[in-house]
Amino acid sequence: MNLHHAFELKHINVELVHARELVNGQINDQMVNDKMVNGFDVYIYAVVDKVLRQVAEQIDAPKALHLHTSGTMPIEVFGKDKPHAGVLYFFQSFSKEQLIDDWSDIPCFIEGRDIDDIAAIYSLAQTLTNRIYEANQHDRERLHIAGVFANNYTNLMYRMAAQVLQDTQIPFAALLPLIDYTAAKVHTMTPIEAQTGPALRGDAAVILHHLEILDKAQNGEFFSSDLEFAYMSLAQILQTVARPEETRHSIAEILGQALEGSDETEQNYPIPSRRHRRRH
Repeated sequence: MNLHHAFELKHINVELVHARELVNGQINDQMVNDKMVNGFDVYIYAVVDKVLRQVAEQIDAPKALHLHTSGTMPIEVFGKDKPHAGVLYFFQSFSKEQLIDDWSDIPCFIEGRDIDDIAAIYSLAQTLTNRIYEANQHDRERLHIAGVFANNYTNLMYRMAAQVLQDTQIPFAALLPLIDYTAAKVHTMTPIEAQTGPALRGDAAVILHHLEILDKAQNGEFFSSDLEFAYMSLAQILQTVARPEETRHSIAEILGQALEGSDETEQNYPIPSRRHRRRH
């Protein structure tokens, strides 16, 4: 939807293909619009990875350029019947609810089977952005994982932060200046230089106090023990790379003491200190 919108804004003729809902992760014969058979110069497959090969196999257009938009799938997902193939991977988070009008700042990572295909893909990408990079599957896979950490899991932290505030009079909007300021810092300094917080400072007393508060927090979207686990895990990860060296052991020690005497419960995920607080 977003990609179609972007091309339309650039007056590039696009035939939008509507697909039905997936049933058990499978496609059916009517998923691909009947109009889309042959006669187009470029086919762009913006579908989930697990059905990409199946959808591509339904298209009989050997002279066309076939592109997928996945950060993880290889070019080889297109068979020998599609000699001209590649990747057009725009590195951005997209949603149906918010269409993007300006793509000039969005990085695009491309790959093609040969020089001519790469040139054609570059030309297509250049209609939307000047930030174009060649990237093979290995690099795109790493980029995708980096994006999950930087975007998806960061947003998960926002959701947890919102729950911590739910029994207060403080709105989530009060965090926005801090969020914006922190995000802006990494434009001018490295993430290591921008890092702050009690774990970096070796302030074990503050960490322990926070864990005690989270243990008594009301359950909402997350269990209070989930909030504790996330906080404790991140604190322990950060303190292992923090400076000075001597802060590493003191934090781990106090975190272990904080869980002494708490009920042990079986969990499906590893707990750094091997103990877990009771779910309320």
